[in-house]
Amino acid sequence: MSNIDNQNTVGNTSSFAKGLFIGGLIGAAAALLFAPKPGRDLRSDLSDKITVVADKTKDVATVVSSKATDLAKTVSTKTEDVAKTVSDSKDIILSSVARASADVADEAVKADQEIKDAAAQAAKETQKQLNTTS
Repeated sequence: MSNIDNQNTVGNTSSFAKGLFIGGLIGAAAALLFAPKPGRDLRSDLSDKITVVADKTKDVATVVSSKATDLAKTVSTKTEDVAKTVSDSKDIILSSVARASADVADEAVKADQEIKDAAAQAAKETQKQLNTTS
């Protein structure tokens, strides 16, 4: 099962649970309204049920808030870790490039000197040959 299927299943389950909860509340309210009770008892029952629903709503809000805070902290920590890793990697890469550039520059200077030395040597040998043939 793919990640998208898992997300859809979780979303469908969550929607079903919400629908079940709301349906239960509507059913309870309808049962109270249509039950043959005197007004005072009905108002008392409604007040009790509203208090229970309000308490459960506060509990759910607290849990959701706590989870959101935890998630925000986790995301912040992970973001800082990634930023540090990228920064460290950047520094390592820059120092490697600088070392490689210095090595290439040194090799170029050596090659230039070798070419100059070889040219000077060739000039000396050519001069010797000219002097001996003359």
